[in-house]
Amino acid sequence: MAIRVLLVDDQPLLRTGFRMILEAEGDLAVVGEAGDGLQALDQVRALQPDVVLMDIRMPRMDGVEATRQITGPGRDGPAKVLVLTTFDLDEYVVEALRAGASGFLLKDAPADELVQAIRVVAGGEAMLAPSVTRRLLDKYADHLPSGEEPVPDTLHTLTDREVEVLKLVARGLSNAEIAADLFVSETTVKTHVGHVLTKLGLRDRVQAAVYAYESGLVRPGAQ
Repeated sequence: MAIRVLLVDDQPLLRTGFRMILEAEGDLAVVGEAGDGLQALDQVRALQPDVVLMDIRMPRMDGVEATRQITGPGRDGPAKVLVLTTFDLDEYVVEALRAGASGFLLKDAPADELVQAIRVVAGGEAMLAPSVTRRLLDKYADHLPSGEEPVPDTLHTLTDREVEVLKLVARGLSNAEIAADLFVSETTVKTHVGHVLTKLGLRDRVQAAVYAYESGLVRPGAQ
């Protein structure tokens, strides 16, 4: 079955461009469009898309609040949100990730990256580009813990190996890269990642990365 996509952006020209790119793919179907967050909520309820391609800055309701209402805590709908941001990285992207977005993509990303990102998010994974993630977290280093704060009690529920995996996830490494780094199989890494998400009550790898920084486990700029 085709992946059902809802386009949310206040610029009609951009929506048209995205539609042309996505409809050229046999496994993607654009089921609707919205020009602001309020319209997006209505469209999500009516159309039940698999992935919402969400702009951040829009009139009436921005992408952060719309994301929160679509995929935030307590929500159990099928829609995943892929946030669109400018090259300079909107200051609201961190909040969108906390609200439940499954990742973010630059608006000037190549067409093949856009298509792949939608497929990744629809498959239940997170779109966590290492270079962009590091820039984003470094940009907001002043708003994140310094590492001197007490470690959250929830972190103590993880095994030593799970903590190692969480640190590598926070650096933006894929399962294959983590497996190579730790000399284990990808299946083992997937199991560890699953345990981390379950124990910490997190939705996906994006929220795991944000948690790692907010808890002080990983510091912005650290390798």
